[in-house]
Amino acid sequence: MSSKTVKCDLLVIGSGAAGMAAALKAASEGHSVIVAEKSQWLGGTTAISGGWAWVPGNKQGVAQGDTRREIETYIRALAKDCYKAEMVDTFLDEVPEAIDWLERDTDVEFVYPEMAPDYQMDAPGAKPSGRAISGKVVDARTLGENRLRLRPYLDTYTVFGYMPEVGPDIAQFLHANQCLKSFAYVSKKLLKTWVETVLCRRSFDRTNGNSLMVRMVSSAAKLGIRMWTETPVTKIVQSENGVVTGAVLGGVHAGTVEARLGVVIAAGGYSSDPALRAEYWGHDPHGDNHFTPTVGHDGDNVRLAAPLGGHVDTDVHEPAAWAPVTVFTGLRGQQRIFPHLRAFGLPGLIAVNRKGERFANESSSYHDFGMAMIQDNAGQDETFGYIIADSKAMNKYGIGYAKPWPIPQGYFKKTGFLHKADTVEELALEIGVDVAGLKNTLAEFNAGAAKGEDPKFNRGSNWFHHFKGDMEHQPNPNLEPLDKGPYYAAKIEMGDLGAYSGLAVDRHSQVLDDDNQPIPGLFAAGSAAVSIFGGGYPGYGANIGPALVFGYTIGRDAEILASLRSESVEPTVLEEV
Repeated sequence: MSSKTVKCDLLVIGSGAAGMAAALKAASEGHSVIVAEKSQWLGGTTAISGGWAWVPGNKQGVAQGDTRREIETYIRALAKDCYKAEMVDTFLDEVPEAIDWLERDTDVEFVYPEMAPDYQMDAPGAKPSGRAISGKVVDARTLGENRLRLRPYLDTYTVFGYMPEVGPDIAQFLHANQCLKSFAYVSKKLLKTWVETVLCRRSFDRTNGNSLMVRMVSSAAKLGIRMWTETPVTKIVQSENGVVTGAVLGGVHAGTVEARLGVVIAAGGYSSDPALRAEYWGHDPHGDNHFTPTVGHDGDNVRLAAPLGGHVDTDVHEPAAWAPVTVFTGLRGQQRIFPHLRAFGLPGLIAVNRKGERFANESSSYHDFGMAMIQDNAGQDETFGYIIADSKAMNKYGIGYAKPWPIPQGYFKKTGFLHKADTVEELALEIGVDVAGLKNTLAEFNAGAAKGEDPKFNRGSNWFHHFKGDMEHQPNPNLEPLDKGPYYAAKIEMGDLGAYSGLAVDRHSQVLDDDNQPIPGLFAAGSAAVSIFGGGYPGYGANIGPALVFGYTIGRDAEILASLRSESVEPTVLEEV
């Protein structure tokens, strides 16, 4: 261990949206900031995400007449008995200032889409638009020498290297094999991506969460923020009076950092830690029944805060943002994960359980679908189901990672992602579901789908359902009979987009000890902290929205909170490293 000591004002652990928001705001106030990232990449899970931010009360929503009362009513409906009034109030109070500041004083630019429905459109207070915003496409060359330090896309979620954006962009990809104009659009995007990747190791145009992080990292470089990769934090340091004064670091920048204003834990949650999942997630009692596409969510938030009294707040009715995934083996033998965030809302695809029966509305959000999937598998050793499609749907849409016609299916079958059989009976036998159950399910579903109806689950009945489907498909954007062989299936298992039961914090994002008192100088935000939505998932960007807002308030208020402490801290003397 190096004996080197470096001083700064604020130490941020993690380089995703929450950590970078805190770093940017603190640095803009004239404070020296170090961002310690344990991986080789900057950007965290945000960089591989859709990049949306659910920030109700933003300028678009206000212009459309969205009200504070409607927003609170909606969040309360989703949070149920776990509604966190103080945290929700703080979040809503700060949204306008935080988003305006990011757009005005940093390189961050947002897109305000005409349509981005709340996930629970049937709940009181839900809105079809005005609450979710996304990062604007950016040329990564603005990062200069940092361009290749940013985390790449999750490759399984790209279309041959290009990451489509939710909305008009992905709609073009959806119809590329059906429309010459869409085919030309997609061909141009892919050709540009491939040429740039071959010549420059990575494409220049960055979309979704990658675009947001490009802009945040670019801003951080301009502000002189030191961004240290391959630098894990191993211990949080306290003074004799209990004030957090810094941390011990390992890796490339091993040593001690003294942080005058404190330490921010923004290193993700504990989705990747089997022991912590077993402790807090009911469906995974042995830590082997869950697969996460998140990165860096190794439980550092819990391990770093626990010696100081920090603890996990379990006052959420769902402990994570659920997302069904397909786990398969790459040709080099590596485990690969594809998160199904949209696929089975399309016409001609359904999801069934081991009995061959539908168990949820496939056009609901991935979180709500995940809740239903966990409940359906309660008491079983393994949580799983299957997405089923006929040849019409497979040729037109594919199944998630398994691309539609004219892409050959050999690779997807060889890796175990895709199963195929000529008849319904043969498919059921191949994947091990009840034959009679699957046949009965298809007969029942097809009868309603032919009329654009789903009597069992009311699929395709609201704007969010339609937004997840094919808006050009009639009579219902989400429904089409499965009646033409051959038939296809992809296994789905339980995954997540981040834990909801994170560190207990107060309205200032200060980590609370076992007596629910703030640990002075220790903050947490993003998936490292408990979700403010009580276990509900309100809409696109339900994780990133609060991460940006509370990261911003940490960076803004750290100096004020430090001045209120009884212990006096000497001014910083910077050292170059």
